[in-house]
Amino acid sequence: MKPKRRTTIYDIAERLNITASSVSRALNNRSHVNSATRELIMKTAAELNYKRNILASNLRMGKTKTIGVVVPRINQNFFSNVIVGLEDATYQKGYHLIICQSNESHEKEIECINTLINQHVDCIVISVAVEGNNYDHLQNVIDHGIQLIQFDRVIDELETLKVINDNEQASMEAVSHLVEQGYKRIALLEGPQTLNIFMQRKAGYLKALKKHNMPIEEELIIENAWTKELGAEATRKLLSLPNPPDAIFASTSDFSALGVLDVATVMHIKVPQKLGICGYANEPFTELTSPSITTIDQYSIYMGKTIADLYFQENENKEVAITPKTISIKPKLIIRASTSRMG
Repeated sequence: MKPKRRTTIYDIAERLNITASSVSRALNNRSHVNSATRELIMKTAAELNYKRNILASNLRMGKTKTIGVVVPRINQNFFSNVIVGLEDATYQKGYHLIICQSNESHEKEIECINTLINQHVDCIVISVAVEGNNYDHLQNVIDHGIQLIQFDRVIDELETLKVINDNEQASMEAVSHLVEQGYKRIALLEGPQTLNIFMQRKAGYLKALKKHNMPIEEELIIENAWTKELGAEATRKLLSLPNPPDAIFASTSDFSALGVLDVATVMHIKVPQKLGICGYANEPFTELTSPSITTIDQYSIYMGKTIADLYFQENENKEVAITPKTISIKPKLIIRASTSRMG
């Protein structure tokens, strides 16, 4: 069955044998339309199930009141909560979101960006995918006069508004906590070092070891262990060493930490007595595992609201050019049973 065509002001005008401009003035409550004609137009619009094209109307005013959001994975609690905070704040201002998922694909991220540009969004909010080292598509957003706000995973070279976490400090606190709990050989599961957040988390790990006069052992640092499966694979490798670690900091994600816990369970390694486990992001499941997983809360809902507030603040004065700035939110270490072996 062929879908029914959307009713336009021209259909109403044809039905009533009047001009489309008269219909437009009546529907927009403008003057120069007498009350009887206005009433007839409104009645006919209802009969024809006319719906106002908000996008076209906003475009005529130079704004679409839509914000595009591109995230690596919608089903990760951190990203979904950022969207929740962003949507809550923007909805109160009459804005709507168009949400896209790159699924960690650079190619798909480019497609998302091009789609949002073609939708004439007022702003694009993005956390970049793991893949890719060319960001011409993001420069293209700026070149189109569209506001670009980066969050969490950002490209430092692009001069835009940014909302980030203090990843280095959070990692230092996590590793220091492990040291204070008596762990001597602390391994790191790191993410792709092409992304700033994973570089910062590794830097925090290294600084903590230096602070506590502990040696840096390359065999305890595993690259690109940023999923549950890769975390499990890395853990099996680490625990097969002649001198295995007694703690693992999964700096990439709680999913990676879950992979660590799964392997420890299968190998009958007691957590936290024989192996400490710390994740990153405070996914809901970290409270439900046995034992519960120590992690880092990134205040994701607050981050979403901060992004929205930053957008509206920077766009209040249209006469002043927006100056690139970075807002950093301090995460919080959430200590749970997987690292609490000192009581």
